[in-house]
Amino acid sequence: TAAAIPRRRLLAQQLWGPGAADAPAAVRNLLAVQAQEYAYARWSLAQRCSGATRDDAAAVDAAIADGTILRTHVLRPTWHFVHRQDLRWLSTLSRPRLKAGNKTRDRQLGIDPAIVERSNAVLAEVVAGGRHVPREDLAAALERAGLLEDTGERLNGAPLRNQRLAHLVYHAEMDQMLVSGVPQATNGGAARQTYAAFDERVPPLPHPFDRDEALAALVRRYFSSHGPATVKDCALWSGLTQADVRRGLEAAGTGTGAAVLQTGAVDGHEFLWADDGGPSLRGPGSPRVDLIQCYDEYVMGYTPTRGYLGGSAPAPANAKVPSHVVLLNGRMTGNWQHALKPGTAVVRVLLHRTLAADEEQALMAALERYRSFLGRPLDTEISVRGASGQAGQPAGL
Repeated sequence: TAAAIPRRRLLAQQLWGPGAADAPAAVRNLLAVQAQEYAYARWSLAQRCSGATRDDAAAVDAAIADGTILRTHVLRPTWHFVHRQDLRWLSTLSRPRLKAGNKTRDRQLGIDPAIVERSNAVLAEVVAGGRHVPREDLAAALERAGLLEDTGERLNGAPLRNQRLAHLVYHAEMDQMLVSGVPQATNGGAARQTYAAFDERVPPLPHPFDRDEALAALVRRYFSSHGPATVKDCALWSGLTQADVRRGLEAAGTGTGAAVLQTGAVDGHEFLWADDGGPSLRGPGSPRVDLIQCYDEYVMGYTPTRGYLGGSAPAPANAKVPSHVVLLNGRMTGNWQHALKPGTAVVRVLLHRTLAADEEQALMAALERYRSFLGRPLDTEISVRGASGQAGQPAGL
């Protein structure tokens, strides 16, 4: 039924239920986790964990630092977290479509295959010998090689040099020359991305790459961790064609792999999901609130069927509302965002309606989880859309 779809998704994605053993296990379950907003993407992993690693930012940071979890461009042209055991085959599978989709931008930026080859060689030398370097060091090396001249030109309102740098680094990621290194702490306490040699951080494949085998693994794991979902959902999530998704389903075969894929029609969509004998599909016995980021897999894992979360996310940039999503029993009931300040954080919550007393308690519990993740006191500003003033007084946690 339509009501079961959000519950199945929340359980499959480990937002509900027992959770993952740790952050690497959460990434392996989801296969790839969209991660362009780094701080919030870490929260997406921590809140899916169980036991001692639940809501533990330090445990996520440790897995990123030691290279168990890597952050790079794969599947679609945006950042993702991927487990080191999955990155090489997933990158090999997605590279041809990413390269093809980049040709127009390459022409705009004056990048051709010969320049990419020269750039790759320069960047490989920068990270050789186990060095982990920030993007500024990559830029300096490309400048010395005459591949990144700063002419002051702008393209689409932004400096041409910066766009060219981003795309040369992007090519090096696609060509398996670069991958994320150990993040560096900045003076402000944030983490700065570094780059390392791909072969240093990513193990070799155990056998030669087989495209059909990779397609089968991708679709099996996508529908096991994101289902119920449609073929089109999977195609848009993975950057593959629908024909490739169907080819992967055929290669996976009925009843093979970690779970049997079931099918069913709801609201005119043909859904697939894993029937793995997992937890009950009943909703929570009392109100439950989850604070998820706007690029969480519960949002971005679906496109044509995203509406089952019960709202519009991610919020448009000009919407003037916090961009992240408040879920009440799995359905969107508001937006939220944090602002970090010295020694504290301000979390602004904008609700779509006034909450009942037990729902307010669930929201406070969710905010307490986020306070634990950030490891600092929270000042919360809670308001209701369309209401004059705030719903209650700002709360401190």
